[in-house]
Amino acid sequence: MKPFPLLSKIALGLSVALAAGLGGPAHAAPQISAQSIIVNPVPTTVNVKVWTDRDSSGTRTPSYQPGDRIRLYASVSQDAYVYLFNVDPNGQVDLILPNRYQGGANFLKANSVKVFPAAGDPFTFDIAAPYGVNKVLALASRTPLNLDQIATFKSAQNSFADVNVKGQQGLAQALSIVVTPVPQNTWDSATAFYQVVARPAAALPAVPTPPVNPWGDARKWQVVVGVSSDLRALHDSYAARLKAEGYVQTKLKIKKNEIESEYRRGSDEAELQVKRKGNGVEIKLERD
Repeated sequence: MKPFPLLSKIALGLSVALAAGLGGPAHAAPQISAQSIIVNPVPTTVNVKVWTDRDSSGTRTPSYQPGDRIRLYASVSQDAYVYLFNVDPNGQVDLILPNRYQGGANFLKANSVKVFPAAGDPFTFDIAAPYGVNKVLALASRTPLNLDQIATFKSAQNSFADVNVKGQQGLAQALSIVVTPVPQNTWDSATAFYQVVARPAAALPAVPTPPVNPWGDARKWQVVVGVSSDLRALHDSYAARLKAEGYVQTKLKIKKNEIESEYRRGSDEAELQVKRKGNGVEIKLERD
């Protein structure tokens, strides 16, 4: 199954405000703005909707972490061809539907819901950095659009990312050319948002607190504890017990899987060794 890395996509900033909807001349060129989205000012019955698998309402901004897989859903009220674009927080635009793995799968029947990728599709949409809010733009048209004017499909490659759209402004300009000849009541657009967030750091196992005087009067003492993640913290917890008895640390040697330290209290000497052993840690104390 081929993964499509969604590089924190969909902050698509585009606007094609056709002059007819702004009260200008009927044949004036569309006004393009890279701060909003493609908007059709004319009422349409195509009525496209788009949402993610973590927000069926399509109104919130669900979170995904790198490595998660996302599914996108779309529906139309009339038979239409649906095109999905993703723009990441850095402005990079990717055409995610259609793609080389689905071919003509972007045609949707009226009042149907389609998921991308569907069960059995030979690819996945995998979330990756950069972090931040992404926006998915769904553009639905009752007639096919000319993708050659929107995106460049690189050959001899097998990745979803081979579709190049040249950034937000380039997509705005390309789409303005594509949709201008199309009757305004035959296309519609919608957006959905999601954000890519970092995975929380794995919690370290708690370091057991040794008794006030775990070794009593013994000159040689040892124990194995079932904590192996933070060797230094474990060493320091036992070293604190020696210092509470009046010992002063004189030497510290740190290795990858072992920490040794030496102490003195008047004429008395002590040596503490904390060493990984199997799935745990062995603590040894020797003193004169």
